[in-house]
Formats: sequence, C-alpha cells, structure tokens
Amino acid sequence: MSDDDDTTTTTDAGALEAAIVAARSADEKQGRNIVVLDVGDVLAITEYFVVVDAPNRRLVRTIVDAVEESVRSATGRSPIRVEGLNEQQWVLMDYGDVVVHVFLDEVRRFYEIERLYRDVGKVDWSDDASS
Repeated sequence: MSDDDDTTTTTDAGALEAAIVAARSADEKQGRNIVVLDVGDVLAITEYFVVVDAPNRRLVRTIVDAVEESVRSATGRSPIRVEGLNEQQWVLMDYGDVVVHVFLDEVRRFYEIERLYRDVGKVDWSDDASS
C-alpha cells in the first residue's frame, strides 16, 4: 500500500510542476489573467486547470506552442490531446492530471470558466512563490 501512496504523491507533484511550468510559460509569452486552479477535489478527471487568455488568435497559438514546448522540456510530458487549435479561440491542452485552457479574451469572458470553480483553491505560480 505504501507504494501506491508514493506513486500518488509523485503524480501530484508532477501535476503541480507541469501546471506551474505551463503558467510561467504562458506569462513569458504575454498571456493574460493567468490562474492555476486546484480542481482535484471537485473533478475526478484532473488535478489542475491552468487558465489564460490572449487578445488575438495569433497569440493564442503562440502561447499554446510555448506551453507545449516548456512542459515537454521541463517534465518530458506531451499533451494527450489538444482541441480547438484550428479555431484558436479556446484551445484545450489535456495532460491528464493538468488541463490548460488558452482562450481568446472575449471567449473567456463569455464562458467565465473560473466562476464555475470559484470555491477551489488557487496555486501561486509566480517565480516569487518559489523564493
């Protein structure tokens, strides 16, 4: 049983690392209103949501590409699937235990995804948090 507990802890730590790397990567590419939500207690399918928006479709694509490259470089992980890339309005990057949502800003305002999860904890992903 102890081995299962160790695996869970390692997976959770890996999920948190991937979420923080994704948020910081989005920030470096001028993503806006970035939030990391700890949804693991309310959603059985994932641990963290990373939510970010951009003012135009080109920047949505740039952020998606940067997040994918940064997460792969830092953790060796690639998304299981990516949806919405052609439309570049709401791109969902599914890493299993982390889901990254990159929105065109007006689409994010329309769906208000954070409102659905307003009772969950937020992760401080800034560089200052690790100091």
